Amino acid sequence: MGKLTILVLRIVIAVAMLGSVAVQALIVPLLWLDLGENELWGRIFLVSLVVPGVGTLQVFGVCVWMLLTRVRAGSIFSESSFRYVDVIIGAILTAALLTWILAALLAQGSIAPGVVALIGGAGVVLAGMALLVVVMKALLRQAIDREAEARSWRSELDNEVI
Repeated sequence: MGKLTILVLRIVIAVAMLGSVAVQALIVPLLWLDLGENELWGRIFLVSLVVPGVGTLQVFGVCVWMLLTRVRAGSIFSESSFRYVDVIIGAILTAALLTWILAALLAQGSIAPGVVALIGGAGVVLAGMALLVVVMKALLRQAIDREAEARSWRSELDNEVI
């Protein structure tokens, strides 16, 4: 991966992180005030879904940043990279679960069924993204195994060649 690609990805992650902090600090309180006419438990439940939902984006961004650091350093093909990939999978699955909970909450109210279905569908897409990352994790595992195998062959050749 080129240096320019890594730089652009880091800029995108930084902008997304700043935006997510702005959402948590500014938009969520405004959402709380805007929902003032609704019952208290509905407000609490909705806001308590938005904050961790945005938090999953932040966790995802930090893990991708760390993986980009490993790519740049040339150490991505190591066992320790899996912890970041596992956290990314967990963050995406958590976002999917929160999305489904939001859809279920909205289905109880006077929200149009199509909107509820769209939100539920977004949860399905998120779950599919988590499965895609699981596949990418398997590819990373294969790449690590192939690199170890190549290292072993190089070592054998170095010892055998006169």
